[in-house]
Amino acid sequence: MIELPIYDSNGKKVDTVKVDPETLGGQVRYALLKQAYVITHGNQRQGSARTKSRGDVEGSTRKLYKQKGTGNARAGAARTPIRKGGGVTFKKTRDREDFRTALPKKMRRLANRNALLAKLIDNEVKCFAALDFKAPKTAEFAKMMASVGIDRTCLVATDKANRNAILSARNVAGVNVCRIDQLNAFELLNHRYLVVDKAALMSFLDGSCFEANDEGADSAPAAAAAPAKTAKKAPAKKTAAKKEVA
Repeated sequence: MIELPIYDSNGKKVDTVKVDPETLGGQVRYALLKQAYVITHGNQRQGSARTKSRGDVEGSTRKLYKQKGTGNARAGAARTPIRKGGGVTFKKTRDREDFRTALPKKMRRLANRNALLAKLIDNEVKCFAALDFKAPKTAEFAKMMASVGIDRTCLVATDKANRNAILSARNVAGVNVCRIDQLNAFELLNHRYLVVDKAALMSFLDGSCFEANDEGADSAPAAAAAPAKTAKKAPAKKTAAKKEVA
């Protein structure tokens, strides 16, 4: 079991939480973490690089000077690739290059938990009893970080409803903020420390934060959401009377 200290807003240890490593993968899988990091990094590439050939750049196609008699080397148009401002010899012609690579869901989830396990083993997780701010205060948040010895980059993961903590942390240099249900291996490995509150950490460990995110906004049944419309009665068809043939 890993014992994680819980701090108050002044950096004083007030409690301890025991985390079972088996819930986070048991051991650190370095190959899996690298694979998840490389795939996530590659999926962020836009693939929209463009270059122009000699037919696309602006300029005249006239030969610069005559072929012989000048003493200079032979030269064609100014748009040739060997001249400054000319086109590219083998231009990129794809509309959009796709660098995306799929990672299986079970591997992705295991990598996210395994990255948290690596942070816990290295004592790089700073857990607070609560990240309560009456109003967004960047100075108060910076003071909290200094009280637990955070002097490098850190990632703050909290519940999306904790708006004051998000607004207080996002203005500090070297600090990034994410929702606890969006915590991933790429962001964890890109930051030295993880700052989280106890409630958010426990929701990540037991998976309740993901269940709350999957639920719809309206839990009421569809019948109760809108009143049932009463069907209008169709008008009775008039039957034409048969004329008696005299």
